[in-house]
Formats: sequence, C-alpha cells, structure tokens
Amino acid sequence: MASTHFPKDGDITRKWHIVDASGQTLGRLASRVARILAGKESVQYTPFIDTGDHVIVINAAQIKVTGEKADKKIYYHVTGYPGGIRAEEYKKRLARKPVAIVEDAIVGMLPHTKLGRAMAKKLKVYRDDKHQHQAQKPEKLAL
Repeated sequence: MASTHFPKDGDITRKWHIVDASGQTLGRLASRVARILAGKESVQYTPFIDTGDHVIVINAAQIKVTGEKADKKIYYHVTGYPGGIRAEEYKKRLARKPVAIVEDAIVGMLPHTKLGRAMAKKLKVYRDDKHQHQAQKPEKLAL
C-alpha cells in the first residue's frame, strides 16, 4: 500500500504572478487571487501546507464594485477602547488607501490561522502600476 505524498519545503516551487486590478470587480478579483495564494491552482495543493504562489496586484486605486456598494459599503474598525468603533465609507477609504481595500478583501478569503497569515505574506498590492519586483520575473495573469 502506497502512502500519500506530501510536498516538503524544498519540493515546492513558487511562481510570481502579476494581476492588473484596473476595471476589475473587487470580490471576483479577491476570490481568484486568494485561490492562487492558497495554492489551490497548483497540482501540489495540500490543505495544511502552504503551496501557493506569490501575487502582485497593481492599479489597486482603479478597482470597481458593483451595485450600490460604492455608496453604501462601510468599513468598521475597533480601536479596543470603550466606544472606540470607527466607521469609514468605501469612497473615502478608496481615496485614502485603496491598497487596504484590496488587501482586506483578499486576506479575508484566506484561512484565519497561522497558515492563512503565511499565505497573506505572499501578497503584494500597489496603488498604481509601479512595483519593485521586476527581479522575480512575474508572469502576467489574466483573470
């Protein structure tokens, strides 16, 4: 009886992908990128091992949302102090820090464990099309 093969750290080959977020829908982009970070697009996928690739998301400031979310979506943050809940509308947050919108959407679709945090470290998001990962030779990924 053969045993199941689990990839070791040396066996995992990680590629670099670059995704252009301009004109993309936030949730659809986030779910596809989260699958790549988790390694579900890889033949080596194992649920309890981080086998995912690195993903660079550019043009985060040009992300789109559908319906009335641009007017009605609210991001909440709790400071930890009594009465310390803070709310920020989507449009204001998009103008102030669009990178956080894309990161929060993608990381929220990853497991909320140590493994998920390791997967999230392989995500790089940039406001415009400039990034410093040319040395990794990222492949353009069409979603």
